[in-house]
Amino acid sequence: MSATRVKPDLNARLHDVPHVPGVYLMRDRFGKIIYVGKAKDLRRRLSNYFQPARSGLADLKTRALINSIWDFEYHTVRNEHESLLLEGKLIKEYRPKYNIAFRDDKRFLLLKIHPDEPWPRFHLTRTRKEDGARYFGPFAHSGSLRTTLHWMQMQFGLRSCRPVAPGENDYRHCHNDVIKNCTAPCIGRISHADYMQKVQEACAFLDGKFRDHLKEIEAEMQQAAADLDFERAAELRDMLLDFQRTLKPVRRFTRSRGAPSDQIKPLEDVQELGRMLELTHMPSVMECFDISNISSNHIVASMVRFRDGVPDTANYRRYRIKTVKSQNDFASMAEVVRRRYSRILLESAAAAPDRFEHSQEDAPDALRRLAGHLEEHPEDNRSKTPYVRMPDLIIVDGGKGQLSSACEELQRLGLHSQPIIGLAKEREEVYVPDQAEPIVMPHTMGALKLLQRIRDEAHRWANGYHQLLMKRRVAESILDDCPGISPAKKKLLLTEFGSVARLRRLTPESISQVRGISLKLATELKAWLETH
Repeated sequence: MSATRVKPDLNARLHDVPHVPGVYLMRDRFGKIIYVGKAKDLRRRLSNYFQPARSGLADLKTRALINSIWDFEYHTVRNEHESLLLEGKLIKEYRPKYNIAFRDDKRFLLLKIHPDEPWPRFHLTRTRKEDGARYFGPFAHSGSLRTTLHWMQMQFGLRSCRPVAPGENDYRHCHNDVIKNCTAPCIGRISHADYMQKVQEACAFLDGKFRDHLKEIEAEMQQAAADLDFERAAELRDMLLDFQRTLKPVRRFTRSRGAPSDQIKPLEDVQELGRMLELTHMPSVMECFDISNISSNHIVASMVRFRDGVPDTANYRRYRIKTVKSQNDFASMAEVVRRRYSRILLESAAAAPDRFEHSQEDAPDALRRLAGHLEEHPEDNRSKTPYVRMPDLIIVDGGKGQLSSACEELQRLGLHSQPIIGLAKEREEVYVPDQAEPIVMPHTMGALKLLQRIRDEAHRWANGYHQLLMKRRVAESILDDCPGISPAKKKLLLTEFGSVARLRRLTPESISQVRGISLKLATELKAWLETH
């Protein structure tokens, strides 16, 4: 059916695209994102894709991309730096087939400083952690950032050495104090209070609050040009450009929360989906399940919840499949659906047993009525935990097989009239129970795009959990093969030191401080880790 569809004319939509910086996403006829790009002028850049004269001059790869485009969407930003950051974020998230850059795990640089260190210093990192440190960035231009960092260290006299608490021994091997690049806090040439004041000034400079320094450099540049010292003037000019790139305000685009779109209208998409599925109630609350089982180890599932068409991240859940020992998506889907909704039924009975257990209504209707009552009268909730309502629509990632497995579990739980659908990946077909033929929605329809957003979020959430468990498994499994390390001792070591990477950095004497680990065993463990 889809093979006979006529490719839509996208030129008519170009009139709605503004002449502003932004990022655009190209989709194929199955709705899959195949390319992500950025532009200073969105309308001008997108129009290049749909002009036959220009497409005929393109290379083979670009022509293949143009022939595959059936839809596009765009996100506006404030400047070019934001478009670069957002482009990288979206490419890492969707991994389009026609993109090459940004597809690895490399992230943009951040500046980090920890105020609890004895003598805080700025250093570069690519990972933001919840460790109490202060982070600046991300920064799109690494070269400009490094220039700015080097100037800050000289201007404010901040140390750049690596020791956490430098002392006289470190000072002997350092020349920054001699060339006036550091205030030498390691030997007490500056008090701790004065040094922390300089750190605060540097942080304020990164926040864009101290612009006097830039004016001084600009004045020096103009004076150098007036004195015909053009080499110095050019050097100061380049420095100013680096500062402007680094200090220009940009928004932080976090992964895994979806990009803000000017074209997405969540409530309208929800209403359209309800009409397409002929539901008696609008699906204001939807839950979607996905299974991730790249190998037979760590089979996991995810459940994401959307409320009124937008992610309700506080109610995301992830599961480790317990009863399935091999790759079986149908059985895994059955287990996670059973665990999710049997728990909701038990919590409903605990929250208001007189209103739920003795009701003559169908279970989904009774649960919907109970949710409405508890929202209006939360004092009637006898349970100590917040009440979680049943969704208006359940979505399973998959076709007839996954849908049938989920439906069987809902039938066993007495949820006979619970709305549920399956979204097949290949052609984006929507399967409904007791209907032989799937529903095929146009890829321009907001209802289908809403389902795709939910499915992609569930897929991302499941894959993220699977990768986390695999990383833990790779690290922990090394100790399983080490002679003399029993499961109990392995647990003690990981509990005490946190990871195998930290074990590698310790001395045998430090490892032997753990109860049950002798110095001989610690020495053998250290030697074994060095060769494996």
